[in-house]
Amino acid sequence: MAELITLARPYAKAAFERAKAQQALAEWDELLTAAGQVVADAATRQLLTNPGIAEQKKAEFILECTGKTATEEQRNFLMILAENRRLALFPEIATLFNSFRADLERTIDINVSSPFELTEEQQQKLAQALSKKLDRNVQIETTLDTSLIGGLVVRTGDLVIDASVRGKLTKLAESLGS
Repeated sequence: MAELITLARPYAKAAFERAKAQQALAEWDELLTAAGQVVADAATRQLLTNPGIAEQKKAEFILECTGKTATEEQRNFLMILAENRRLALFPEIATLFNSFRADLERTIDINVSSPFELTEEQQQKLAQALSKKLDRNVQIETTLDTSLIGGLVVRTGDLVIDASVRGKLTKLAESLGS
């Protein structure tokens, strides 16, 4: 996994710099994300490893499957990836591109797990508090996890804030056991 990210980084950086210069971050983001989803499919992965199909045909297939209309520069980017046999890197390129964009726009996506539905007001208050703590604009996605009993678990990247009853009980059990 680390190898793929390392290989994808220069391509993602180049795409990001070009998109930023064109003020077309959203358009590039959409195309790269869609291409990443196409390439992540098992059938597409198998097609990409077929030596009997020309690399340009593989790139055209990916573009066609995205359903997006690509600019000339985006097509060129796709063809460069194809020439270098790097089409399989699209999921990692999309992930890195999204990360670069989030850093530029100072945004962060956060997943909040709770044992009950959060109201819109609760989500806004949580977003404001996390926004102050992280110094970013926060986008919250909520999921239900009935095993939590109460409280919340907040996840973003490698940051996890476990404010759940289950988490507190686990910590208590660990401290009693030692």
